[in-house]
Amino acid sequence: MADIKELERIASQVRRDIVRQVHACQSGHPGGSLDAADVLVALYFDVMKHDKAFNMEAEGEDVFFLSNGHISPVFYSVLARAGYFPVEELKTFREIDSRLQGHPTTHEGLPGVRIASGSLGQGLSVANGMALAKQLNRDDRWVFVMTGDGELQEGQNWEAIMSAAHYGLDNLIAIVDHNGVQIDGTNKEVMSLGDLAGKWETFGWTVLKMRGNDMKSVVDGLNAAKAEKGKGKPVVILTETEMGYPVDFMMGGHKWHGVAPNDEQLESALSQLEETLGDY
Repeated sequence: MADIKELERIASQVRRDIVRQVHACQSGHPGGSLDAADVLVALYFDVMKHDKAFNMEAEGEDVFFLSNGHISPVFYSVLARAGYFPVEELKTFREIDSRLQGHPTTHEGLPGVRIASGSLGQGLSVANGMALAKQLNRDDRWVFVMTGDGELQEGQNWEAIMSAAHYGLDNLIAIVDHNGVQIDGTNKEVMSLGDLAGKWETFGWTVLKMRGNDMKSVVDGLNAAKAEKGKGKPVVILTETEMGYPVDFMMGGHKWHGVAPNDEQLESALSQLEETLGDY
């Protein structure tokens, strides 16, 4: 197990990468990227078994799918910091012909990216397929998928949730980034999710919860989910986060879902985030 303080140091640098990527091209989604940093850092630097050499089949490895692909800045930063491609390439975020497009794609051949995502509601279905394939191949590793909470307003998710329980995919761990907001407002205002934990339980999943902006809670929560393997049920972790965390002016609402900081705002954000691994 990695040291919690070291994971927090990596997450701080990842958050610096996020705001710098979005500022440089004046486009992107900083809010959700910032709040998801602890989870992705914990996965790639502690919880998952994975190989930066990268192959699509991932035999003998854990697999991660990002369904809410608009938070690509955090995904790209974590992959780069984990050694999948040069950190310097983060400078090309959203440029024409870059491998780092606004939503992850596959035709550019970026190591670490297995599906094009950002068309919301699809990632859990793909994760089902990978989890089932691993079971059929007797590959004793896990499949992780992150979704947004607003994304769960789309019906395809619930077909996938039902399917995963039907096939007993206990090697599947879904992580819901439950920050309570989406592009147009709060979940409650746009389309209430109701009793989210009760819904997943009714559909046959084991439901866990963790604080997504507390690294120890994240690591403990992910390991608790892994410990459920062998019980015949997929696991979902409802992950309480704060959009824009921990940048003070980006927290407290949905405004920073898809807004780029200006020069002054960038400097304010960077002043709140420790440089720990060196900026690119």
